[in-house]
Amino acid sequence: MTTAAAGSPRTYQVRTYGCQMNVHDSERISGLLEDAGYVRAAEADDQPDVVVFNTCAVRENADNRLYGNLGHLRPVKAKHPGMQIAVGGCLAQKDRGDIVRKAPWVDVVFGTHNIGALPALLDRARHNAAAEVEILESLEVFPSTLPTRRESTYAGWVSISVGCNNTCTFCIVPSLRGKEKDRRPGDVLAEVRALADAGVLEVTLLGQNVNSYGVEFGDRYAFGKLLRACGDIDGLERVRFTSPHPKDFTDDVIAAMAETPNVCHSLHMPLQSGSDDVLRAMRRSYRSERYLGIISKVRAAMPDAAITTDIIVGFPGETEADFARTLDVVREARFSSAFTFQYSKRPGTPAAAMDGQLPKQVVQERYERLIACVEEITWAENKKLVGETVEVLVAVGEGRKDERTGRMSGRARDGRLVHFATGELAGQIRPGDIVHTVVTYAAPHHLNADGAPLAHRRTRAGDAAEAGQVPRTPGVLLGLPTIGAPAPSPAPTGGCAAH
Repeated sequence: MTTAAAGSPRTYQVRTYGCQMNVHDSERISGLLEDAGYVRAAEADDQPDVVVFNTCAVRENADNRLYGNLGHLRPVKAKHPGMQIAVGGCLAQKDRGDIVRKAPWVDVVFGTHNIGALPALLDRARHNAAAEVEILESLEVFPSTLPTRRESTYAGWVSISVGCNNTCTFCIVPSLRGKEKDRRPGDVLAEVRALADAGVLEVTLLGQNVNSYGVEFGDRYAFGKLLRACGDIDGLERVRFTSPHPKDFTDDVIAAMAETPNVCHSLHMPLQSGSDDVLRAMRRSYRSERYLGIISKVRAAMPDAAITTDIIVGFPGETEADFARTLDVVREARFSSAFTFQYSKRPGTPAAAMDGQLPKQVVQERYERLIACVEEITWAENKKLVGETVEVLVAVGEGRKDERTGRMSGRARDGRLVHFATGELAGQIRPGDIVHTVVTYAAPHHLNADGAPLAHRRTRAGDAAEAGQVPRTPGVLLGLPTIGAPAPSPAPTGGCAAH
């Protein structure tokens, strides 16, 4: 066991920036460190023995945020002999040795392809009293073979692929995460079963482009088959996935969503722009008509579907007419929510060198108009649910005002955030439990249910939350898939052990 002093385990904190993939990678980092004998430090502990930054490189301020936080830790480390700082994730993959040059008090830099090396790199840096920088150019071991300390008793991430084969001109992810690598379906399902056996009710299938899943083993319908297979897993009540790409979205996936009872009728479908000219410049190989056609098919099969999206404003060369077309598509698609971004130039992407970079004030003004348009639509869509009964999976940390208002919060099956009154059940409802309640008020970004719950179901996930337990999954099977038909996978040997 790694120790800070004789008989005393070293403590750690992981600080995560970025997407769901990073959040799940941080669960693996925690699992690795705990397998190596480290103990998670309390959130209030400002002097853990190890601080790991799991970084994002997508947004323009990612660099400033990391180096600002590293600067704040420098005097803390100076007063705490033996403290170590590690930087991983996409920004580490991009900046490499520059991180140690800019912040020489950093001990370890590791990339997106070698998370599993972190405990050894920490030991080596401590033994050699020198920084260790190790960045691999390609994935050698699929991350899901690593132990994972899950953050939730009721919801779990499951990676079905890593990397991306697309060449979007604004995106740096393919150069940092590499080409797409798919897991064998049997490996994915073994991990999903293990989570369900541990009481997890909801699983989100993760990939940079989930619906191109199967490209490595030659089955373009593999993702739809995977969704249907999840429907056969006992105890699994909700299945979600993120993010698909419109160019690869096929009708069989819509059918699988509509026909598999535990697959939620929620879809995150990145638009990025409603202008065909801008989509062409982004190298997004679909056009607005194709995009809206997918939305129409989804709604025809699932009228209750909640569709969310990503939109970038101010891409180089975007005209006022291009932006107006984006607003048109937003109005026609009727999104339940949208993640909106002002274009930021990322060194190393083709878009960074394009002509027509727009002034900040132009981008800001368009962004504000987009936000107003989106909120008008999301509010109108949410108002349609007033008076409807919703099934809520009770969550942790979703409602910042819950303590003051006496409510609890969770997510409806369609992914909408619901703040609900507990009535006479106050103190009995736990995170991970299921509540049925009636929507009484709608806002642009959430629903309120201020009457007494109609029903409350206690779950194993709620029991675990009440007991302060979190699931842990060991590495699930081994290795990257081979080309050709997937080999048969052994049956899972057991569920997750809660610690």
